[in-house]
Amino acid sequence: MKTFRHASAIVPLLMSLSALAIVLGYLALYGPVRQPDEGAAAHLFQWLIVGQLPFVAYFAFHWMPKAPARGLRVLGVQMLALAAAMLPVALFRL
Repeated sequence: MKTFRHASAIVPLLMSLSALAIVLGYLALYGPVRQPDEGAAAHLFQWLIVGQLPFVAYFAFHWMPKAPARGLRVLGVQMLALAAAMLPVALFRL
């Protein structure tokens, strides 16, 4: 698909996968234990999640008028990746 070749489509996916890797790495090292103070892993996760919003917004405003069907597919994949990154945090209440 041509729309997946653009940075505004790929960067949010990579950021979500990185956030998921941080959460899974944290869980592997420390288990599902809440820390009294947020550590570096929590801050990196938060920056990665919030940091992808400008890329998603740019993609939506740029590609939705040009190719709505392909744009919706890419946005759907981006939202699935975001949900996958946030699911362990919600399940383990980290």
